[in-house]
Amino acid sequence: MDLVGIEAIDVHVHVEQDGHGCLALDQELLDASAKYFHADQDRTPTITSIAEHYRARRIAAVVFTVDAPAGTGHPPISSEEIADQAAEHADVLIPFGSVDPHAGKAAVTRARRLVTEHGVRGFKFHPSLQAFEPNDVRYYPLYEALQELQVPALFHTGQTGIGAGLPGGRGIKLRYSAPMLLDDVAADFPHLTIVMAHPSVPWQDEAISIATHKSNVYIDLSGWSPKYFPPQLVRAANGLLKRKVLFGSDFPVITPDRWLADFAKLEIKDEVRPLILKDNALKVLGVA
Repeated sequence: MDLVGIEAIDVHVHVEQDGHGCLALDQELLDASAKYFHADQDRTPTITSIAEHYRARRIAAVVFTVDAPAGTGHPPISSEEIADQAAEHADVLIPFGSVDPHAGKAAVTRARRLVTEHGVRGFKFHPSLQAFEPNDVRYYPLYEALQELQVPALFHTGQTGIGAGLPGGRGIKLRYSAPMLLDDVAADFPHLTIVMAHPSVPWQDEAISIATHKSNVYIDLSGWSPKYFPPQLVRAANGLLKRKVLFGSDFPVITPDRWLADFAKLEIKDEVRPLILKDNALKVLGVA
């Protein structure tokens, strides 16, 4: 991984459209999330446009989709294609893969292939969208494979903008994304690096406790403008968890420009800022 000249690493960037015009989510869910985040920019940028966007800002981006056909009934876009296209922009793009946990042994086989043949550096899971309880032992063979492959697993936690404001939230259940479910996983797979994505409202204190207690658990700060961060999260990031929190935007619904502008106004110690913006991510990605 060559990150020469990179000033920050955004660990949470969604690819919502493949090179064939296929979308990662159906239009109703895309529109609902854009409304929830007050996002007026392009909701479905391609890999190439994402690379151009981040290269212009001297920021690296961890890019991924969410493979959730069992939970959504919508055909996923290809993690293999994302990884192969990201390799053409290796100066700024770091590919993560995604597999549907409901696929069982096939998910494990595919995860191994994504790492060994396509060079992915980690995996993205969205328990609410994928409709699974992360601590169900049926999914443990998948975590065992990721631990063996020495790649991190990034899990959505807390409220989700996907389905927000729709009747029944389109059937998406928030309880699957409670951080405490990941405490079991972290305990049972101590050498698996786990990143809990987003301020985990309404379970923020749980997330802080888990990241404090488990050395293999981190928190990314994506999905919220920093000006809305819960105060206990800011305190933890400034002190006890200063080496456990990571910059993430949730692009394209939140741009790195918007996130960084609000982060600059946050009361974060000068010595902590570079840890959050880059150094902690290097450790999670196995570069430092």
